[in-house]
Amino acid sequence: MSVGLIIILIILFIGAIGGTFFAFRQEENKMKKYEEEGETVEQELKRSLDYETTSKSNITTQIWIYTITILAALIAFAIYIF
Repeated sequence: MSVGLIIILIILFIGAIGGTFFAFRQEENKMKKYEEEGETVEQELKRSLDYETTSKSNITTQIWIYTITILAALIAFAIYIF
């Protein structure tokens, strides 16, 4: 393999890991905010229902991060082959 291809793939891998940690930090910040505010039963129920509707956006973000990374890696590999 070419050194250039390896460098591109490493950069893509680091970008994917960075995006994953970014999404993780967003969720972690939400949890800290909830803990600081204190919780009542009604607030916990509301948060649970909200999470059911918004958790799909986190999955969507992860899918986009990895789709872009995989496509970019495939393009880099195709350029290397041709």
